[in-house]
Amino acid sequence: MDGGLRELAAPFVVPGPSGVAIRTRLGQLTAADEEVLRRVGAHLGALACRDLKARCHDGLKHDAGAWATRKRELTPLSSARWAGAITKATHEQWALARRCALAHLQSLQAGVHTLRHRLSLPLGQKGGKRAPGGYHSRREWHAKARRLQVLEDRLARERAAWEAGRVHVVRGGKRLARMRHQLPAARLTEAQWRARWEAARWFLQADGESGKRYGNETIRIGPDGQVSIRLPAPLAGLANAPHGRYVLTGRIRFAHRGPEWADRVAANRSIAYRIHHDPARARWYVTASWQKPASPAVPLAAALADGVIGVDTNADHLAAWRLDVHGNPTGNPRRFCYDLSGTTQHRDAQLRHALTRLLHWARTCGVRAIAVEDLDFTAEKTREKHGGRRRFRRLVSGLPTGRLRARLTSMADQTGIVVVAVDPAYTSKWGAQHWQKPLTSNIRKITRHDAASIAIGRRAQGYPLRRRTTPPRAHRSDVHGHRIVQAGGDAPGREGPRRRLPGPRTRSVPPDAERTRATRTPTTVRGVRSERERAPDSLLLTD
Repeated sequence: MDGGLRELAAPFVVPGPSGVAIRTRLGQLTAADEEVLRRVGAHLGALACRDLKARCHDGLKHDAGAWATRKRELTPLSSARWAGAITKATHEQWALARRCALAHLQSLQAGVHTLRHRLSLPLGQKGGKRAPGGYHSRREWHAKARRLQVLEDRLARERAAWEAGRVHVVRGGKRLARMRHQLPAARLTEAQWRARWEAARWFLQADGESGKRYGNETIRIGPDGQVSIRLPAPLAGLANAPHGRYVLTGRIRFAHRGPEWADRVAANRSIAYRIHHDPARARWYVTASWQKPASPAVPLAAALADGVIGVDTNADHLAAWRLDVHGNPTGNPRRFCYDLSGTTQHRDAQLRHALTRLLHWARTCGVRAIAVEDLDFTAEKTREKHGGRRRFRRLVSGLPTGRLRARLTSMADQTGIVVVAVDPAYTSKWGAQHWQKPLTSNIRKITRHDAASIAIGRRAQGYPLRRRTTPPRAHRSDVHGHRIVQAGGDAPGREGPRRRLPGPRTRSVPPDAERTRATRTPTTVRGVRSERERAPDSLLLTD
């Protein structure tokens, strides 16, 4: 674009989810059932730890032959299907650690580049929107020079590890591993931490197989909710059913997507299961997941046929406004608040509740599309770029961009609503410039976020963000000044004043009646008429 503005990306329809995951509680378990689950999970978890160590040792030299060797080593200690599930989960965990290492490497490179740029500038030099300026004092410059050396050392180590294919990963999670040294701050005892650590390292998940009974041969769940597990070879003595299987006492039922799960089970289609334990609640859960065929993408024009709802994402609320097919805001803006403080479960629940209310409102309005920004703050959260703006960094880090888009796409797929992603450039700035003031009144206060939601919706529809293109100056009035001559009363389409009809401006009196001006009693002394004839006062003469 001209004028130094960056080129805007075209809006696109976000593809729907390609998989489904549902969870329910595994209740009514006896002490023997829980003991079997613990022993199986601990045994398979130890095998998974061993396999992860072997995978990390292979690094970039790993190939299909090494994968087959690892599986053959695990098969006698478990089974062929358990070994396949372990090696696949290990490879996915290694690949995730590899992607995280690349993201960390890119973050270090961006930090080093920013520090070198700011250190090369004179002290006190102001920066712009695209590049930060110099440091304010000599003391800050010296501290940042030392930090540059630290980051360069870290960058060299991470680059060497990346080239060698080394990853830093631990089963159970790095956060939980480091919590062992901060038990008082985490308000945990050593026994409580140990229970969480062991449960996080257990392995009780199996991939599905189409054509097998109920879609999974290792962890089998029937239509009646009965759960049976194929025990590993060393634990075959714990079986209470034929073919080395253990049948749990409790029955399960999926409340969410239950009919869809039952259809797959009846058709023997593949379903993957994962059993996990929550030590804090002392509960067992089972998660069922499967892939779904990709639904055909809805054309953008068809999705916007009934208008669109523009949504502006903020740190504590979603600002939404409905737009008609012409890009005009209708009704009043809506705000869906949430609180992202607290635990992960609390934040996820708050986000789901806000999105549920948004989708219900969209269905009530009869709109088939919701427009959101395609946000990515990876380059905007660096400490080196916004080191002194802690409030801004905290605000940007708190925006639920990735989680909101994934959750909204998944939830909107069930309601038949399409999610449209737009370029986030200048939406807040131009929305406030062109829409905030005209839509603000004495009874309705429009915020900057409400105006940004209008800009997001109009960009999804392909309209400019301005309210109306200003006509040329000569077309606003006569070319040589204002109009001073009006057209006659009989001229069609004239721009003069309306014809004055005789009679009062009331519907009860016909127009032909004589028009009289309504009078009322004056309230001023000067306007009151005297009841008698005013005569000049006589001159009083005295003797």
